[in-house]
Amino acid sequence: MERRARMLWLRTEPLHAVVYFHPQCRGMGRELGLKGFWMGYFATRAAPLGPVGPALTAAVFSVFAPSMIARALPAAWDTVTPAEAVTHRARAAAAALRALALGTAELYAQVERPLRAMIDAAPAGARPLFAANRELCDGVGADPVERLWQLATTVREYRGDAHACVLADHELDGCEALLLATSTGRVPAEGMRLDRGWSEEEWDAARERLRERGLLEPTGWACTPRGREQRQRIEDETDRLSARLLRPLEKAEEADALITALGPAVADVLAAGVLPFPNPIGLPRPEV
Repeated sequence: MERRARMLWLRTEPLHAVVYFHPQCRGMGRELGLKGFWMGYFATRAAPLGPVGPALTAAVFSVFAPSMIARALPAAWDTVTPAEAVTHRARAAAAALRALALGTAELYAQVERPLRAMIDAAPAGARPLFAANRELCDGVGADPVERLWQLATTVREYRGDAHACVLADHELDGCEALLLATSTGRVPAEGMRLDRGWSEEEWDAARERLRERGLLEPTGWACTPRGREQRQRIEDETDRLSARLLRPLEKAEEADALITALGPAVADVLAAGVLPFPNPIGLPRPEV
């Protein structure tokens, strides 16, 4: 089931990710009265958790510098409520999906049952973003594309929570995890330090810690064979934990049918060129 869990991620992450990359969504922060993209990002993604502060958000998001988050939260809640942020992001994401992919409303009717079966049966323990987003699956508006996006987002955040648990189990803090990912080429090295808010001093200190563990070469930024092996184990373990989602689909054919059904919409999103490759979320270009 690990292979199918990975394929499910490749077929849900692009649908979710329009909320970060589509021009109609990148202006959400200012539309909500906030100070630009990043304040909007932290407010809208954290909103399902309620009016949370920077410490909790940093722990849940796992790879962002707490100081970066502290510039956005809790100040954002003086301007917008979590409920308003949740509603706005769902509408913006649905509009983006409609613009990019044909037949998304019909797709919701096709995939709603298996997605809801997985989400409803999944354990919420140690999965805060998943648990918070699952509560939204019943509260989102009647628009089928908004509902489709929320289901894909909830599946995505289940995997994200699992990934954060794996990083913690490998004793990698947020800066170390990001640096290891850049050294293996999983995410682009250029700009990732600033993109996630880490200072040069924090970045250099993380590099030294990874070198001491034998994960980076003694000079430069290259990953060692041991570092590559550990990074691959992180992906494999994330797949293994994410495979729990598929358990309600008792037959492999059901999972395969769901993955196949999502394929054309994902192909449309990718063909539009909205998602960059490589990208900071680590999404490889899927074969659809």
